[in-house]
Amino acid sequence: MMNKKSGFSLIEVLIAMTIIGILSSVVGLSVVGHLRKAKIQAATSQIKTFQTALQMYQAAHGMIPSTAQGLEALCVATRIPPLPKDFPAEGYLASRKLPLDPWGKPYVYLVPGRRSEPYEIISYGADGEAGGTGESADISSGDM
Repeated sequence: MMNKKSGFSLIEVLIAMTIIGILSSVVGLSVVGHLRKAKIQAATSQIKTFQTALQMYQAAHGMIPSTAQGLEALCVATRIPPLPKDFPAEGYLASRKLPLDPWGKPYVYLVPGRRSEPYEIISYGADGEAGGTGESADISSGDM
């Protein structure tokens, strides 16, 4: 009697590996696309949080922080005039340190904004430079 050996041939293994490779690349591209959208949504959400904190700051102090004071004035009491009176110990944001945008870069804060708004908060997107399209497009409070 002949002994039958069980197992896969080299061709069967190569075909299975090719199929797995194709499927993983399709799934990988889908995940990367969702990650890009999530970063844009995270930046938009953070800018809206800054806007709410600026409204609370203005209600309490009758003014918003200047460009020189920056968004850091929402976290800790500024030492740059004009100084707010009765700054709350916990600040106006959940963190005592100003968060970076989802690409690891600081937000830009302008008073007044580029289109004559009282202020503007900007993330320059993935490339960290003004302008751009797609993931590198600017995300501005002036557009919300």
